[in-house]
Amino acid sequence: MTQGIAQVSELFKGIQPSAIRTAQIKFRKRNELDKAAGKPLTKAINVAIGNVSLKTHPLMIQRYLNPEDKDLRLGDWRYSETVGRDVCNETFINIVTSFLPNEISQKLKLFAFTTDGSSTLMKTAMLGVCGDPGSNEKPLLVIDPIYTNYLSIAKETGRSIVSVRRTLQDNGKFTDVSVNEVEEAIKRHKPGALVIIPYDNPSGQLMRQEIINEYAKLCLKYKIFLISDEAYRGLYYTSESLAANPQAPTVWNMTDKEVPGIEEAKIRISLETMSKVFNACGLRMGALVTDNQYFQEQSVAFSTTYLCASVLDQHIVESLHSQTKAQLQSWVAQQRDYYGKIMKQMHADFNNLLPGIVVSLPESSIYSVVDVRKIAKSGFNAKDFVDYCANFGSAEIDGEKLTLLVAPMAGFYKTNTGEDNPGTTQMRIALVAPEKEMLLVPRLFAELFKQYEAQRD
Repeated sequence: MTQGIAQVSELFKGIQPSAIRTAQIKFRKRNELDKAAGKPLTKAINVAIGNVSLKTHPLMIQRYLNPEDKDLRLGDWRYSETVGRDVCNETFINIVTSFLPNEISQKLKLFAFTTDGSSTLMKTAMLGVCGDPGSNEKPLLVIDPIYTNYLSIAKETGRSIVSVRRTLQDNGKFTDVSVNEVEEAIKRHKPGALVIIPYDNPSGQLMRQEIINEYAKLCLKYKIFLISDEAYRGLYYTSESLAANPQAPTVWNMTDKEVPGIEEAKIRISLETMSKVFNACGLRMGALVTDNQYFQEQSVAFSTTYLCASVLDQHIVESLHSQTKAQLQSWVAQQRDYYGKIMKQMHADFNNLLPGIVVSLPESSIYSVVDVRKIAKSGFNAKDFVDYCANFGSAEIDGEKLTLLVAPMAGFYKTNTGEDNPGTTQMRIALVAPEKEMLLVPRLFAELFKQYEAQRD
């Protein structure tokens, strides 16, 4: 591809698409070439990215089709304040508190800032807690494997990330990260914040409330922020997990009783989104919620350059403002029941079709991780397999030519030069395609994997 006579920046020259988008980009080019050549087109089942196909909340659909804001209906589409519309921010806070005991939600003072999704929010949070670009001071402490976009954002902004690591065991469970491990990392790296994902992407681990509380104690002890990505709040698939705490685990479900000093410390930040639990990925609406008013105000000040989030989309979010605690929890329970059923079936099918494969059975979130380390030939690289599926691979199922797009996991680990990357043989599968397609994923993966391994002889 020619660049023209002007030179792009070194950043642009070295940039690569996100691990969750790479397969989709390459597959698009494949079908464009096949279409131009008059060849039959291949259909892809895309489970590389968490692009939820379930229908969004009916109130949001109704608001989209019939806006209630008179000014918007009349074509008065001016900017909102950068912080977002009051009702929109209140809606996000209502969603947060709907998963808390009344004695906590009634006294908790939260501040929200609406913008366009969790990735933008993490960028804002990162700039607010980390040291200067390129300095390696006050890095962000994460738990590997971590959502790949966060690693990309750190690189983009010049901020540093350090990690403690979980390992995917042969039984499909990720190892736990002890409080001592996290404390040692804090003492060694002196981070500006610890990031947790209670309903974890990509591992599917469910972080129990007791562990969240212990991490909060560490953040208090070392005077650092606690950032919690709560995109999948309420999506858990084990009754045991909530035996001690009937509410869904969250950074907000704690008081001075459990974590002495937490209420006055003002160190908690959560990243909220409409994308996953409310099935509205394309809406691109999220909010930074914090108990630290100064952090919220400075987040808004930083973001004034970008004016505001879409006013039309904020109005759609506001359709949920009047939903009660019971109504919101009921909605999430419906999503939870659906995903739990799909996960169990996929787990069984993978093990039946590919004996020896390591496949996770998640306790939360909407992702499963498969590892072919025990069944692949030497030299297997998940990125190459993903490229093969996107560029060449196909299998005929029920008379239809199909391929599968998954995400290679190497981009989900923070590794140092020369260090082995566990993601080399791992792939993340998002349970987001329509149910009929999701049930084809294990069979399609198995056929493509066998094809790929055969052509590597």
